[in-house]
Amino acid sequence: MISKTIWRLPDVLDQTGLSRSTIYELIRLDDFPRQIKLGPRAVGWLSEDVLDWINSRIESSHSATRHEPGCQLPLGVVERLDSNSQ
Repeated sequence: MISKTIWRLPDVLDQTGLSRSTIYELIRLDDFPRQIKLGPRAVGWLSEDVLDWINSRIESSHSATRHEPGCQLPLGVVERLDSNSQ
């Protein structure tokens, strides 16, 4: 049996460099792995899911800089940035 590592929110924040609110916004936009329920008041994330997400960001960043100017942001984030600049 392969063991799985569960990261709590502080671990996810450390690994991604993102804020708590950004993590939950990306989950809402279906652009970040969903947390798993550990108990009545506790959640965590599978480390492999978060690491896969980080690697996909690296890949999309590398392909964006090679093929397209700018970076790729989730649509909801782009919409928020646009509305804040007006």
